[in-house]
Amino acid sequence: MATFVELHPVDPQPRRVAQVVQRLQEGALVAFPTDSGYALGGRLDDQAIKDRIAEIRRLDDRHHYTLLCRDFAQLGQLVHVDNHVFRAVRAATPGPYTFILPATKEVPRRLLQAKKKTVGVRIPDNAVVQALLTELGEPILSSTLLLPGEEETPVFGWDVKERLDHVVDVVIDAGEVSTAPTTVVDYSDGAAEIARYGSGDPEPFEG
Repeated sequence: MATFVELHPVDPQPRRVAQVVQRLQEGALVAFPTDSGYALGGRLDDQAIKDRIAEIRRLDDRHHYTLLCRDFAQLGQLVHVDNHVFRAVRAATPGPYTFILPATKEVPRRLLQAKKKTVGVRIPDNAVVQALLTELGEPILSSTLLLPGEEETPVFGWDVKERLDHVVDVVIDAGEVSTAPTTVVDYSDGAAEIARYGSGDPEPFEG
């Protein structure tokens, strides 16, 4: 049965954040709210986290997992960012964007998109996620909590707990969240390509 943790959406309680992070460090799979709906996540060096997410969402090897980063410095350790990409990504973060970029050697090979050796990265504009990332001190491996056959993520923590009570370890509730996904910008081939239109304004990355 999943532990249910209520956090303030703007000013998350430090003691409760620390409790969740301790569970993450112990290998927990956590369902948590972001600025673009609910996500599943855990430590990026834990093989079981990827496997559990893939099983819940029925994902194949083509799926791009996302590494949630606290800030641009952390993001820059995980992906290769040249000058023109640097300026565009820096201007759009934190925010509801996911960027697909060539991974550095800091990223475990099992997390990379098999053919292109790329990975998704993003810096969320969400107080709860930022609190978790700050306390943890490292990126979180994540994937949108989009269940098979559904088109939107849940909006309330209690709904997540009701549906995933026996397959996740912790569910965080911080009030109602948006279901709009991130805008995905793919830099796999050097130039920006919008792979998915979402809540982030695509205009800076078009044309």
